[in-house]
Amino acid sequence: MIITISGMPGSGKSTVADILAKRLGYRRYYIGGMRREMARKHGITLDELNRIGEKEEWTDREVDEYQRRLGEKEDNVVIEGRTSFFLVKGSVDIFLDVDLEVGARRILKDLKEDSEKRNEGHFETLDDVLEGLKRRISSDSRRYRKYYGMDVTDRSHYDLVIDTTNLGIDDVVERIMEFIRNKR
Repeated sequence: MIITISGMPGSGKSTVADILAKRLGYRRYYIGGMRREMARKHGITLDELNRIGEKEEWTDREVDEYQRRLGEKEDNVVIEGRTSFFLVKGSVDIFLDVDLEVGARRILKDLKEDSEKRNEGHFETLDDVLEGLKRRISSDSRRYRKYYGMDVTDRSHYDLVIDTTNLGIDDVVERIMEFIRNKR
């Protein structure tokens, strides 16, 4: 089984994907991490890479082709990425939603612990993070509509949608595990 995890910034995608992969004994692929590393190699932030991507498709196509190939050759994996549901055929597709301000609070907490890990730029306040998230969501939307003609936030694309705003990570993972058990 291939499970894709997509969702809004700060919804807990990375933490959930990591725990889910461990519980299932699956390998985990973090597509956002690949894009963050790509930005680092070019000496820019993820936000800057996204802006370049609005005009130059190489910023997305490289990791998207990687995802497509993963879906063709691997099984029993969790792939975390915004476009994974679209590129990996036959997967179980999960979308994690969150209230934007709650997501921003979670991200600000992560940034205070290790700002370099996310490579999103320098954000000091909740308002800074909120503005950065709005730019990121807008850029993602423009790029994916331009290159693929689709909206990654359209919940109808997904097999399971969970709003994580008021849920703990364990609750989210358990809901996914129950869904997977019933799917098998």
